[in-house]
Amino acid sequence: MKRCNACGEEFEDKFRFCPVDATSLIDVAAAVAGGDQRSDVRGRRSVASHAPNIQEMLLEMFTTASQREFHLTIIDNTSLPERLRRELRFVVYRLRQAWPVLKRDPVEFGKRSLAEASLRLRSTLTAPGSLAAIATAVLVVISGVLILLVSDQLSKERVRAQSNREESAEVVELLPNPSAPTEDQGVGAGNKGRVGFRSGKAEGSAPESKKSTGGGSGGDRDPLPVQVGKIPPPSEIPASIPKFPPTHQQTLPVAGVDLDPALWKNLPMENHGHPRPNSSTHSNGPGHGGGMGTTNGSGIGEGLGPGFGPGQDGNMGGDRKGIGGNREGGGYGNNSEDQDRVYPALQVTERARVLAKPEPQYTEEARRNLVMGTVVLGVVFSRNGEVTNIRALHALPFGLTEKAIAAARLIRFRPATKDGRPVNVYMQLEYNFNLY
Repeated sequence: MKRCNACGEEFEDKFRFCPVDATSLIDVAAAVAGGDQRSDVRGRRSVASHAPNIQEMLLEMFTTASQREFHLTIIDNTSLPERLRRELRFVVYRLRQAWPVLKRDPVEFGKRSLAEASLRLRSTLTAPGSLAAIATAVLVVISGVLILLVSDQLSKERVRAQSNREESAEVVELLPNPSAPTEDQGVGAGNKGRVGFRSGKAEGSAPESKKSTGGGSGGDRDPLPVQVGKIPPPSEIPASIPKFPPTHQQTLPVAGVDLDPALWKNLPMENHGHPRPNSSTHSNGPGHGGGMGTTNGSGIGEGLGPGFGPGQDGNMGGDRKGIGGNREGGGYGNNSEDQDRVYPALQVTERARVLAKPEPQYTEEARRNLVMGTVVLGVVFSRNGEVTNIRALHALPFGLTEKAIAAARLIRFRPATKDGRPVNVYMQLEYNFNLY
């Protein structure tokens, strides 16, 4: 058996180097002595006479070499699996050697193992460059942790920004209504009252005097503007409005609208249509529902429902349906004293100036269903600084239209003015909903 002077372990005679620290296991002194015996006679006498000095020198050289911790590097060209098997065999061998000692005296074995570990740790720490290597390793670990933390924070910020983009919309345009009343024509077609197609200042068939309200619209998705023509007769059961008159005379009317009979007049026109526009091209307009207009319903105009004009739910006059009173009525023409009149944006002196326009948020259902598109709202920027008469001209499902309407109600603006006084003005709002 051979014993390593560095680690104190014993190995079989076939080992030439210590497997732990690669220290040479050859007896240097014996090798040197053997070399002395093969020298010539003169050399023998010289060496013999100085043998004690030579031995002291060799011992000093060996001690110095051990102190310098010289380690022989062996380059092994065997394959990785073979080297792994060899290392495993060595580990098994060490365990077999250690097991009897551990079994005989576990406490002593533990002390010896701790002492060897402490010795190896001390030798590692005192080795040249060990502190620099440890500091470098610590810096690398700290740098890696910082990089991971910064990357995670940037990822969270990116996800948060992406989520904000996905859940937002924007107001892209405020457009004037192309079919709003012109300067010299009112809700109706007369020139005295506020509403109606007859001559008169009243507003409906109710016995008491009150304001007529309501409106309607329709269309058959035709991109052309609504054709000019007369209003179909009032009817409790509205019917689709055709572009052309019937070929043969019919007993029952081919079309009807929800309109107070006191405000209706059989205008001298061949086709049904909108009395105000000047388009002679046959078209029911870009709306839908069977009527003629820009939104939805079986009526005529820019409102919503079976009536006429910029109101909704039937009749005429604006806002929701309500039957007016004091008999027959006519359009107000150039009457600029009506404070409830809604002007188109092109007819005001100074347009409404938007001060704040909140953006609507995506609903969870719309985001899950990947709904994208544009909500178009017809609104009135009132002279009181409020957004009123909100109607959806183009809607989106899963609550996006409701979100757009809620955002439109929160718009803050400076009212439009005409001749120095604030007036109501009709506008269209477009809200784009996009998932990036």
